[in-house]
Amino acid sequence: MSKTKILVIVALAIALGCFYFFGLGRFITLGFVQSQILALQEFRETNFPLAAVLYFLVYVVITAFSIPGAIIVTLLGGAMFGLLWGTLLASFASSIGATAAFLIARLLLRDWVQSRFGDSLTPINAGIEKDGEFYLFSLRMVPLFPFFLVNLAMGLTPIRVRSFYCISQLGMLMGTVVYVNAGAELARISSLSGLVSAPVLASLALLGVFPLIGRAIVNRLKRKKLIKQYPRPESFDANVVVIGGGSAGLVAAIIAAGSKAKTVLIEKDKMGGDCLHTGCVPSKTLIRSGRIMSYIRRAEEFGLMGATAQVDFAAVMERVQSVIKTIEPHDSVERFSSLGVECVQGEAFIKSPYEVAVGERTITTRSIIVATGARPLIPEVTGLEDTGYLTSDTIWKLRELPKRLLVVGAGPIGCELAQAFNHLGSQVTQVDMAERIMPREDAEVSAAVTTQFEKDGITVLTEHSLCHFFTESGQKKVEVSNNGETRVLEFDQVLVAARRKPNTENFGLAELDVALTPSGTIEINSAMQTSYPNIYACGDVAGPYQFTHMASFQAYFASLNALLGGLWRLRANYRVVPWATFTNPEVARVGLSEQEAQQHKIGYELTRYELDHHDRALADGEAHGFVKVLTVPGTDRILGVSIVGYHASELIGEFVFSMTHGLGLKKISAVTHIYPTLSESNKFAANAWRSARLPEKYFPYIERFFRWQRGR
Repeated sequence: MSKTKILVIVALAIALGCFYFFGLGRFITLGFVQSQILALQEFRETNFPLAAVLYFLVYVVITAFSIPGAIIVTLLGGAMFGLLWGTLLASFASSIGATAAFLIARLLLRDWVQSRFGDSLTPINAGIEKDGEFYLFSLRMVPLFPFFLVNLAMGLTPIRVRSFYCISQLGMLMGTVVYVNAGAELARISSLSGLVSAPVLASLALLGVFPLIGRAIVNRLKRKKLIKQYPRPESFDANVVVIGGGSAGLVAAIIAAGSKAKTVLIEKDKMGGDCLHTGCVPSKTLIRSGRIMSYIRRAEEFGLMGATAQVDFAAVMERVQSVIKTIEPHDSVERFSSLGVECVQGEAFIKSPYEVAVGERTITTRSIIVATGARPLIPEVTGLEDTGYLTSDTIWKLRELPKRLLVVGAGPIGCELAQAFNHLGSQVTQVDMAERIMPREDAEVSAAVTTQFEKDGITVLTEHSLCHFFTESGQKKVEVSNNGETRVLEFDQVLVAARRKPNTENFGLAELDVALTPSGTIEINSAMQTSYPNIYACGDVAGPYQFTHMASFQAYFASLNALLGGLWRLRANYRVVPWATFTNPEVARVGLSEQEAQQHKIGYELTRYELDHHDRALADGEAHGFVKVLTVPGTDRILGVSIVGYHASELIGEFVFSMTHGLGLKKISAVTHIYPTLSESNKFAANAWRSARLPEKYFPYIERFFRWQRGR
């Protein structure tokens, strides 16, 4: 503990100790002040400067240490100094004292509160960062809110000290004037309840709440102003028009149609979107073929001698297409039509918030849901276009296995495809500018995957930037740079899998001036609402998570809010967001990583269970990886979980369920898991948490008890 904290704690203890031990509270009661009012006024008349200074200092001390009696002292200011001087003294003293209390709370409590409740406070802190001054002003204007609680609460937030003081000075002024003015009648006041009338308090409360109401009104008027430019049809062809037949669009359409609303789904290409045709389904199918080939190469580990196989890459890719075709009917026009969705093929264009054009047809609608997804972002590197490249969208057209594959990008897509092609026989080189692969995960997670990649024979070049592509003597090459040093890599095919770009162009968003975020996604609120009140967005085009399951999650809120039409809003909560990267070893995560907790200065306790001695993992020949759990200090409440290992994507589900429903590690520890299964690793991690918190100080006494039981 710092010296400053110790001094503040000592000062606080002395002040509060003296106040209660010596009964100083009797001097700031209404009865005492009324009995001494004449003497105090007389003292003011003969020693005005001294009286003003003493009054000011006493007020500052009372508010700084959150001592009850601020209202009495404010009244006394009016009685002693009148409206003008009383207001000036009370206003500045209360603001300075409030700021002192604010700083004390920040010094003593903020780190502790953030460490214990940091994950819950993250959205609050973000809101304070954005609108803290506005909310503080509103609270200060309402005398019904205890000022000392506001001081302490705001000290736990990121609001700046200067902002706190200035807003407090301004926001408390009206209430100070009311109480100082009432102080002129102090001698005749019988109780604090009679200070001001109910209408006055109600007016002040309304005055304080008004900014909140005003802000909501302003935002609503902004949206209304935007939409008012466009004539509202007297009747509508549809309740909802969904643009985009990918994961988000399909879920939104099926929910809307299931609610018996007239729903139109517009898709310009194939139903099912990227996930079905170029994303999750084909990549996991390819990974499966590659994984089997990797096991064949490891056959001797399992006592299988002489096992060999030849990769027919064309057959592998045909299997990928076969799996897509098998799943396709689930997302087909026929199926959705049978569920009540009108499916329209073509390119949509939003003519107005109420009109969507498809070819020569114009559909009028009460609400629009934009679910147009995203596409691979191609870096601007000299020579790339001339050399030619593949993306996660186009690589599925390959029928010949590249002998040498260059993968640009070290995120989930790049890592998954790099290892899959390596398992199938390509010589893979992976290049990225980041410090390590999978930079969103903890460093040890990246290290575990990197170790396996290098064991597989993948060349991993992190902290390398692309200089330019070129062809020399018919050979494709790229020059890369690392710390000022360059080298040339040769390849047969290059896969660009760096980032993805939201599809926001050429269908009316720019013409309507729909707001976008700096990253290019559509700006939405927690209700999936855009800058227009009846236009919603979900999925990759809205972000920030580019996962199929999160697209479906957002689509649920977008569709219901679109149907409710402003009568009620359902708001999404992103507290529990799971994802997985399907490399070997698999990586799965939910909630905070250790890296994120440290970045946001959120306190945590770490529990770790290694999988290298897990019975089922040993039996399967996959005894590697770990389960890492972050919990709130002193509790079993889960902040986040990272799992690296065999079937991590399946194991994470138990933690996702627990976090969603507020269950801690004690509950997981109490569940019976089948032996031998990988799911036991979750229980073992929970048991490790419990074991680390056994009451060891009582062990000697327990040992004595059992020794006594044995008669020794």
